[in-house]
Amino acid sequence: MWKDARLASHFLTIYQQLKGLIPAETMNRISIVGTTGSGKTTLARAIADRLQIPHVELDALQWEPNWVAASDEVFRDRIAHSLQGNRWVVDGNYSRVQDLVWGKADTVIWLDYPLPTIMRQLFKRTVYRSLTNQELWNGNRETWRMSFFSRDSILLWALRTYRKRRRTYPLLFQKSEYKHLQIIHLRSPAQTQNWLQRLSS
Repeated sequence: MWKDARLASHFLTIYQQLKGLIPAETMNRISIVGTTGSGKTTLARAIADRLQIPHVELDALQWEPNWVAASDEVFRDRIAHSLQGNRWVVDGNYSRVQDLVWGKADTVIWLDYPLPTIMRQLFKRTVYRSLTNQELWNGNRETWRMSFFSRDSILLWALRTYRKRRRTYPLLFQKSEYKHLQIIHLRSPAQTQNWLQRLSS
């Protein structure tokens, strides 16, 4: 009975969030997750602007010049420093720092879109970044060679990790150390946009 009540409460919370019935002040420390290309950073920026809270992009803390990854110690120190405040929104999928981010967060937004939607968004983003030579973090850029003709292709990475992430997140949400989190599960860009429009400071 207790599990049934908790499950009902869980789905009621999601329903209320989608309808905009829960005040924004209940979401002070927000983590946005989802497969590569789902639009985590775009949503995080929109939330930060709407709620007037700091935005932390984990990729910016992870990547050194020339696509060299920061050590775990440095990465965790940067995150701990960036998440010192009482209100923030952070985006990114890094399992090795999940305990740090989710331990401080009160809300997780999971962008769980169909694979064709993900790949369409990611392809457009990748082409744009390659054409414009857009600088991302610390001088790093996505090149045509890297994106389309290498084993490090972000498109291949999305295909390889999509199903794993969809299986993993529901299991993580059930862990005792994350029971304090409010989970918002968004299944399409349209649903996300509708939720965002109802969000207010």
